[in-house]
Amino acid sequence: MEVTAVEETSAKVFEVNSKGQEAAEEDPVAVRHALLLHEIEAIDEYWGPTFRTIYDGDEHGKFMERLDARIRNHDRDIERMCNHHYQGFIDSIRELLQVRSQAHKLKTEVVRIDEEAQEASKQLLAKSEELVKTRKVQANICAAVDALTLCLPVLTTYSKLQKQMQEKRYYPALKTLEQLEHTYLPRVASYRFAQQMRDNIPRVREDIKHASMTDIKDFLEAIRRVSTRIGQVAMKHAALQYNMDPKLARTEKHAPPPPNPFTGETYEAQCEAQSDEEEELCAQDLINFAPVYRCLHIYTVLGAREQFETYYRQQRREQARLALQPPTNMHENLEGYRQYLYGVVGFFVIEDHILNTGNGLVTRPYLDEVWEMASGKVVNNIRNHSSYCTDTFLMLNIKNLIMLFAHTLQNYGYTVSPLHELLLEVKDHYNEVLMQKWVQVFRDIFEKDNYHPIQVDTTEEYSRITEVFPYSDPNLESAPYPKRFPFSLMVPKVYKQVKVFITACLEFSEDLNLSQTEKEDMVRKSTNLLLTRTLSGCLATLIKRPGLRLLQLIQITINTLHLEHANVLLEHYVAKITGSIEDSSKPGLGRLQGKAMFKDIRGEAEEQIYIALRLKIDEFLELASYDWMLAEPKGTPSSFVSDLIAFLNSTFTAFTNLSLRVAQTACMSACQHVAKSLMAMLLSEDIKQMSLAALEQVNLDVIQCEQFAAFEPVDGFEEGALLMCFADLRQLLDLFMTEDWSTYFHDYGSENSKYLRVSPHNAIIVVEKLREGEKRGMFSILKRSDKKKLLETVLKQLKQLTQQQTS
Repeated sequence: MEVTAVEETSAKVFEVNSKGQEAAEEDPVAVRHALLLHEIEAIDEYWGPTFRTIYDGDEHGKFMERLDARIRNHDRDIERMCNHHYQGFIDSIRELLQVRSQAHKLKTEVVRIDEEAQEASKQLLAKSEELVKTRKVQANICAAVDALTLCLPVLTTYSKLQKQMQEKRYYPALKTLEQLEHTYLPRVASYRFAQQMRDNIPRVREDIKHASMTDIKDFLEAIRRVSTRIGQVAMKHAALQYNMDPKLARTEKHAPPPPNPFTGETYEAQCEAQSDEEEELCAQDLINFAPVYRCLHIYTVLGAREQFETYYRQQRREQARLALQPPTNMHENLEGYRQYLYGVVGFFVIEDHILNTGNGLVTRPYLDEVWEMASGKVVNNIRNHSSYCTDTFLMLNIKNLIMLFAHTLQNYGYTVSPLHELLLEVKDHYNEVLMQKWVQVFRDIFEKDNYHPIQVDTTEEYSRITEVFPYSDPNLESAPYPKRFPFSLMVPKVYKQVKVFITACLEFSEDLNLSQTEKEDMVRKSTNLLLTRTLSGCLATLIKRPGLRLLQLIQITINTLHLEHANVLLEHYVAKITGSIEDSSKPGLGRLQGKAMFKDIRGEAEEQIYIALRLKIDEFLELASYDWMLAEPKGTPSSFVSDLIAFLNSTFTAFTNLSLRVAQTACMSACQHVAKSLMAMLLSEDIKQMSLAALEQVNLDVIQCEQFAAFEPVDGFEEGALLMCFADLRQLLDLFMTEDWSTYFHDYGSENSKYLRVSPHNAIIVVEKLREGEKRGMFSILKRSDKKKLLETVLKQLKQLTQQQTS
């Protein structure tokens, strides 16, 4: 039915179109309207252009008419068609109603089935979504497992690196970093964190480098603090090895602290325990060298070994300079020297250990260079500070400490020849200090001596003297008690102190590795210096001391004679104490110079005796109070002359213990001095006038002196030798007493002249004084006139003789 209706409709459209074509042939407007209607019918949506065309023209009214006509035609067609198909339409409606009920049932069934299907599909969809999600999760898990499997070693290694950095295990950390960079990170190069790690590796390296440098700085600070302790332990071990006193390497103890309140252990017990522990330890066990090894390995791996070596050596040089700076008060006590040398030894013990275990960080040329610099400074510092030392005991300890210092460093392969040279210099200063000390010793002996011969009353006293000073004299041994030695206590005391000095000198030479000959030469040299400089200077000062009496000078001279004889005993003592054998075939070899010194001192003492004797004579002569205008002589010698003669007799009696030459020289000097002094009184310009009686009084005094000289208070003079001292004075007085001027003028100039020793000049002086004395009228006018004429004549002739001598 539907097909038939369509066919009918198409036929009608065709018919209308045909009619339209026919009308168009008749009317163009009708044709155009037919086309527009056709367009409206054919197009369902876009009618705008068609309506614009219609309204653009003026025929839209006609077009509306045609449109209404077309609508009516279509309505008629529809009505005709409906009428034609009405029955079928009714049937269809009925069928459609039946179908509707069935469709409703079907719809109800379909809705039910759809609901069931929707319900089932929802569960299926949910399961499907869960399955999809599960598949995705599984895929993600597998991917994550694969990624984690790939990344886990990286993260584990990085965590290990962080842990090692926190534990300051920098060398393992550096190895871990190398493994992370070259082994694990390339496997995860696609991940961003890997790039971050790779970018962070240089910073980690710098952190390791900086941290290891911090460790080495801490190590350097630690060894600077512990160097002194290391040096002390090393020197203690060396002391035990060389059988030296371990106390040399022991720090002085101050007031001990109280016992431990928990254990009750005392300070001494703690020190002993600590000492026992140190004996079992090496010096290197006192410090951990791991930081320097780690840092060296780290810098080697980082390619900066040279930088580290330069830094380490530079820092150690600076520490060496600090260690070589001595304390300002080092010379005051031994502890200052100990601490100084402990620090130096500790420094080089540490460097030697690093030399042997540091894989080239310290080399032998570098260490030798540092030691050469350090040894020079050590020698200079000890030399300078020891030069202030004036304590011999302290200097002995310094010597032993230097030797221990040298032995310790020699054990580690260092050259210690400069230290041996230093010991010889210290030895010279030690001898100087000893001699300075002995200056005071000798001065005390001289100050306390009474300068009287030693008198002993018993055999014990005699033995005590001979034990100290082995003096032997058969006459003294056989003499009864009390016995009197010729010397004073000064001799045995000086002899004993010289022996003590020799022993002290030899004590310093112990353990200096000197040969027997060198020891003997050193002791002899020091003893010679003591005798020729120290003792000689003290004796020279003694004999020139103001206020020293003549008898004391005589005793000092006697003492020097016995000390000179003791020189041989001192030579035997030096040979004995040094273990040498005296060679009689070489008497001049290695002899002490005491004999020559004592001879020189004795010569000075003798001169002082002569001077003191003359000064004493001057004291007596100053008591002379001649009345030069005396009218009559007293008839007896002056009192001062009698006292002087008595003094000279007693003095020359004390000369019996001196050599005959000294006694003769002193006696001759005394007589000459008395004669010259009396002559000087007669010729003094202070005496303007003189009487003949005064000359007679002087003549009496001279006679007294001549009698003393003729008695010869000292043996050994030739006959008349002492009287010749007064010959000038005797001839002058005889000339004026006898007024034998004719003989004087007649024999003047002859070798056989009776008044050969009377010079015209001296005669003129005395004549002038007598002439002035005559003017006072001591005699009668007649005698005075004759006397005056005689004196004038004599004076005139004497002046003529003087002029002849001048011409």
